[in-house]
Amino acid sequence: MFMLRRASWRAVPKIPTVRSPRRYMGSVSAIDSAIFRTLFGTDEIRKVFDDRAYLNRCVDAETALARAQSRCNVIPSHIGDVVTSKAEGAELDFDRIRRETEIVGYPILPLIRQLSAVCGDEAGRYVHWGATTQDIMDLASMLQMKQGLEIVERTLKSVIKNLESLSREHRDTPMAGRTHLQHALPITFGHKCAIWLSGFQRHLERLEQLKPRALMVQFGGAAGSLASLGSGDDGIRVRKEMARDLGLTDPPITWHVARDGVAEITNYLALVGGSLGKLALDIIIMSSNELSEVSEPFVPHRGASSTMPQKRNPISSEVILAASKILRSNASLVLDGMVSDFERASGPWHLEWVAVPESFVIAVGALNQADFALSGLVVNSNAMLKNLYSTRGLIVAEAVMMGLAPYVGRGKAHDIVYEACKESIENDTSLLDALQTRSEVTSKISTEDLAALCDAKNYLGSCGLMVDEVLAGSK
Repeated sequence: MFMLRRASWRAVPKIPTVRSPRRYMGSVSAIDSAIFRTLFGTDEIRKVFDDRAYLNRCVDAETALARAQSRCNVIPSHIGDVVTSKAEGAELDFDRIRRETEIVGYPILPLIRQLSAVCGDEAGRYVHWGATTQDIMDLASMLQMKQGLEIVERTLKSVIKNLESLSREHRDTPMAGRTHLQHALPITFGHKCAIWLSGFQRHLERLEQLKPRALMVQFGGAAGSLASLGSGDDGIRVRKEMARDLGLTDPPITWHVARDGVAEITNYLALVGGSLGKLALDIIIMSSNELSEVSEPFVPHRGASSTMPQKRNPISSEVILAASKILRSNASLVLDGMVSDFERASGPWHLEWVAVPESFVIAVGALNQADFALSGLVVNSNAMLKNLYSTRGLIVAEAVMMGLAPYVGRGKAHDIVYEACKESIENDTSLLDALQTRSEVTSKISTEDLAALCDAKNYLGSCGLMVDEVLAGSK
């Protein structure tokens, strides 16, 4: 459903609402909270990483293992199909798994007990054949991350599409470029949007590159040697078949304690979050009353205050900014998790159980908020122009300096224009007025040329051309 704001404004999606909060009342996390959950995530990504989804992926890992071993004649050839047919759709006792996980410390042994019983005496004995708990848990996580990255990619492409539209539409919309929060030089709003866009274009490229490198199948047995399947190549053949079956990369060696793939994926999400955070911070500042250059899409009561009726806070950008910080924090957790002892970590691995699901939910939630904000971003080009001229020419002091430099040298030109800027500020006059009192300027540059140099719209450099280059780079 869409809400229309004005004929000239884009269609803006309605803000999602919580339909059945009772289910979530026990949560202590913002990402699963009945109150905050729609701000920090989406139902789609949450379903990929919830408890049932995780155990279903563990079942997928066990059935893929059985199928691969049957095809490789490691176990009887019919067992893989039996295990798969019996396990798929089996009613698992989740409460029992929870209770037994508390005792064991991991959910796989409790799961195997139930799967083995479901598969019957003959097939049940081959469930989890030669595998170790971490094989199944890593593989389940990989399947979740694979599905999660598909959602990330789709939402990222939507954000890119919105930024392409803004960059194209505002290619030549002049505004003040700012450094250290002060006027620096004129730019265009399209140029600003294209800078945001270029980062997300690279994120899309990074995503394509990391998939075959980081989404790896896991099967190594107790200490990663695959000794449980003998001294030959049976284990390696099974692993290759599992990779083919599940659409994952087959690594040359077990990665139980080589966690760079998981770290790369989680840090990739943090990189996306960093770009989102930069975009959000710009929007927040540009939304201030003093600037009023942009505002987030209007939805009644969105960003409202409990006491100040006039408020329209940039809520999506604020959530995105918070999300970007959470993602960077989680990135450090998985980097810490890379430092594992010997052939099986004694604790660092557990950090991923917290950081990976949360990072995916937070990242997709932030992308979703950005998609909403950008799809109907209100751009006040008149305010941009007013702000651009608010310093009465000071923003193009460089233009005057560069115009004067061929006559007196760059250093001398800088000093002359610096003194003129000082006079402009102290006497509350325009830069042009201050310059016209200086014979060292007027003797070199005509009144018409000087006025042109002091007009901010004439000093946009290659902004438009760079916007064109960025748009040409979109797939």
